[in-house]
Amino acid sequence: MDWKTILLDPNTQWVLFGSLLLGLSSGVIGSFAYLRKQSLMGDALAHAALPGVCLAFMITGTKSIFSFLIGAIVAGVLATFSIGYITRHTRIKQDAALGMVLSVFFGFGIVLLTQIQHSDSGNQSGLDKFLFGQAASLVKSDVYTIGIIAALLVLICTLFFKEFKLLSFDPGFAKGIGLPVVWLDQFLMVLLVVAVVVGIQSVGVVLMAAMLITPAVSARYWTDRLHIMVAVSGLFGALSGVLGTIFSTMADNMPTGPMIVLSATVFFVLSVLFGPTRGVVAKARAKASNKKYVLQQAVKDVNGL
Repeated sequence: MDWKTILLDPNTQWVLFGSLLLGLSSGVIGSFAYLRKQSLMGDALAHAALPGVCLAFMITGTKSIFSFLIGAIVAGVLATFSIGYITRHTRIKQDAALGMVLSVFFGFGIVLLTQIQHSDSGNQSGLDKFLFGQAASLVKSDVYTIGIIAALLVLICTLFFKEFKLLSFDPGFAKGIGLPVVWLDQFLMVLLVVAVVVGIQSVGVVLMAAMLITPAVSARYWTDRLHIMVAVSGLFGALSGVLGTIFSTMADNMPTGPMIVLSATVFFVLSVLFGPTRGVVAKARAKASNKKYVLQQAVKDVNGL
């Protein structure tokens, strides 16, 4: 199947558009998580969303994306506050708190998932797809939901850009000028939860962390200015969603979520190699140029003797 036929298919168009919006919002909000040195937070929140999805199914008895979103948001917010409480009120560092919360919530989610699979409800088929995602199952209503949430995330990041910038680079100064640093940090975590929840159906709880961090890390190789980095990260995320969807559709039985993550990884590799100042090629050229300059100066000094 060629790419023109793929783009003309209505179902593929919805999946493509949904993946594009997912990548865009993930790249934008993931930039601030990366700069806050909270890359593992996305992984923890993605895994913490699983018990929320399972509990929502057990309560409603239906596989409604809206109920799953509510359940995952509640679980993610609870995980966020748990991590913050453990970090602030105990001697446990944040990385250890992240590992504890991730393990507990994900283990609880697996227990609930196993219980659902052995129940007699008969509607549990496909619920385990939230582990690795199933972008092909996206329908028009799902894409509308993703579009609205993605637009809100980008809008909020635009409105709070200065506050998030100060929080990312100098939280001490932000606190000194009267900004509610603790609440801003929690607010940013809630936005991260929402971004994770939006992506679990497409990419899954296991791979969603990669969609949050990989575009941001890739964009960091191309610029030192935050607003450009956020824009480039969103662009890389959107392109990863589009390319991953197209490649998975062109091959038989190829999962979309992993292909989206692999596409994001390709952008990362290209950024590492060809970044204008931080890339391997640029550093090699700069090193060769400096070596040539040193040799030229040495020759001039010898000739001047």
